[in-house]
Amino acid sequence: MIEFRIDRRSGVSTYVQIVQQVKQAMRLGLLAPGDRLPTAREVVEATAVNPNTVLKAYRELEREGLAEGRRGLGTFVTKSLSSEATSGDDAPLRQELGRWMGSAREDGLVVEDVDALYSAVRDQHYPAEERP
Repeated sequence: MIEFRIDRRSGVSTYVQIVQQVKQAMRLGLLAPGDRLPTAREVVEATAVNPNTVLKAYRELEREGLAEGRRGLGTFVTKSLSSEATSGDDAPLRQELGRWMGSAREDGLVVEDVDALYSAVRDQHYPAEERP
């Protein structure tokens, strides 16, 4: 089950954060086709967001063809966004990234340093015009 973490200071709207977190869980293989997303009530209880915000996020996922609402049953994942390279703790790229993160921490980098370094390298390999 996915646990949403809402950052009210991020400047990113709450519904977008929910959509992004669902997509991330799908990419990591934590959510697969057929899995039920938490009900709006469960998300509201866990995060104290407005129920309409949760429903808006779920409608966006439906619009993108990633989820499907079933009356009286809930909202279910309909697609997979994961790949062999990224899903599962034993995925080679994930293990390599884990080793790199361990090295970065041992070298004294804080999370902001890691984020800045990651963004700089990502932008070299994935120019902005190639990203959605």
